[in-house]
Amino acid sequence: MTDPTHAPLRIVLAEDSVLLREGLVRLFDEAGFETIAAHGDADALLAALDRDAPDVAVLDVRMPPTFRDEGVRAAIEIRRRRPDIGVLLLSQYVEGTYANELLSSGDGGMGYLLKDRVASLDELRDAVERVSQGGTVLDPQVVRELLGRRGDPLARLTPREREVMALMAEGRTNAGIAKALFIGVGAVEKNVTSIFQKLALEDSGTDHRRVLAVLAWLQR
Repeated sequence: MTDPTHAPLRIVLAEDSVLLREGLVRLFDEAGFETIAAHGDADALLAALDRDAPDVAVLDVRMPPTFRDEGVRAAIEIRRRRPDIGVLLLSQYVEGTYANELLSSGDGGMGYLLKDRVASLDELRDAVERVSQGGTVLDPQVVRELLGRRGDPLARLTPREREVMALMAEGRTNAGIAKALFIGVGAVEKNVTSIFQKLALEDSGTDHRRVLAVLAWLQR
């Protein structure tokens, strides 16, 4: 939860739906964040980026004029110009290609959530805070689609290791995985070690790089 002793996170928003835009602004307020600008398209957000100087930019994936990938293009531009700004993309549908494109730079501070997920204030707050701190957030449904693109790439993993890896790919810490699976942190660490050994992946020791390692394996 946002610490009341510190200044609230500053959010800029780009969403073409007026109703959803206003709803998100209210949710951010309830979460303890400050929405300093809410735009109807990505170009307007980018034009005001340096002036607004936000902590996190939240963007719809599909916006005017083509309603294809304007949000993704803007997110990549934000990361190029201001890598200190966290970026959270919102999508109506599971579009794993866009998630891969956003995360391909190898940096943290990025997230991709389905719009249905923002109905939960706690999940939205957690996602914004994690990307603001340099973490990576992936919607569980996006993770499942990415995992399913290969026949059965997880054949060598145990059922528990698959559960752990899916949560890793969502950007969860070992403590977060332990809480979700109702097991000890030590047990999670053993599973993580086994996963990296079986998949020949190097554990860099940071949350978002674990996600990128999983994504790199998926794209081999």
